Amino acid sequence: MRIFVIVIHVIVSLILIGSILLQSGKSAGLSGSIAGGAETLWGKSKGRGYEALLSKVTTAGAILFVITSITLVVIQ
Repeated sequence: MRIFVIVIHVIVSLILIGSILLQSGKSAGLSGSIAGGAETLWGKSKGRGYEALLSKVTTAGAILFVITSITLVVIQ
């Protein structure tokens, strides 16, 4: 059980890292080059659907990260 939770925790961590890095910041660093192509992919003129999706993925990832962290502490 502990190994399973650790694997899930690592996967959630990688998804969380990726979703945070893809979000646009004040300077639009990494996401500036990616979000331009995603605007036409999602059919939005300014990429609002893409940013909303990343926001939801980040929120879900953060919630799962906290749950798996607490689970790892409890089953230790």
